[in-house]
Amino acid sequence: MADQSPRHLILTLLGLYARGEANGLSVRALIALMADLDVDAAATRSSVSRLKKRGVVEPARTDGQAGYALSASALAVLREGDARIWARPRASVDDGWLVVVFSVPEAERGKRHELRSQLTRLGFGTAAPGVWVAPGTAYDETLAALERQGLALYTELFRGDHLGSGPTATGVGEWWDLPSIAALYDEFLADHRGLIRLREPDPARAFAAYVPMLTAWRRLPYLDPGIPLALLPDGWPGEKAAGLFADLDRRLRDPAAKHAHALVTG
Repeated sequence: MADQSPRHLILTLLGLYARGEANGLSVRALIALMADLDVDAAATRSSVSRLKKRGVVEPARTDGQAGYALSASALAVLREGDARIWARPRASVDDGWLVVVFSVPEAERGKRHELRSQLTRLGFGTAAPGVWVAPGTAYDETLAALERQGLALYTELFRGDHLGSGPTATGVGEWWDLPSIAALYDEFLADHRGLIRLREPDPARAFAAYVPMLTAWRRLPYLDPGIPLALLPDGWPGEKAAGLFADLDRRLRDPAAKHAHALVTG
């Protein structure tokens, strides 16, 4: 099963219920929400503390109570993530490829690790040492992420067609670890297809199902950054997994939000 650590669940909760005008959750509300996900108060407080140290959350008053809000940088990452999770269409072959190369002075070699980590997080594959590739549709998101992290000045970005000597599909199989990604899609399907039986779930049950399901799904659109379906193996499970996610999101999102709102305002 995908990582359902308290930290990942908290990030999902904050992304769902701590944005907008309030941009925060009280400690009381967060503990109550996590309790309904079978996470105790001690684990919740410990995970929030780690997120605070990493600059993901910051102390904030919410309805006159002590709480936490997402940092500006975390909000920016989540806004970009919204497009990947809910709206990002799969690229076509005609969209071409985005290629990133970078050069980092030896005196700043730590930036080299930051760049590799950032490009990996964005789902880039490696076409050759120091040459990173993603579907051409990834340009705007990539540039925004690199600029936000102060890494754009070390990079050059190119967009165009693949003109290699072999088939592009063969290259895709070398640039990304497709078997591992497919296995994660299969795992998502196995873990969550049973939720389809929740035709009209009560809010509490919808909440307990929806937040872990979304937490499991969140990383998959980053591992597979919209690679054109025509270049993927036959029967690629990502399409079926995306369909399941969309169906469960449609069924569970509103009743889950109703339950969360009752806990937050109660």
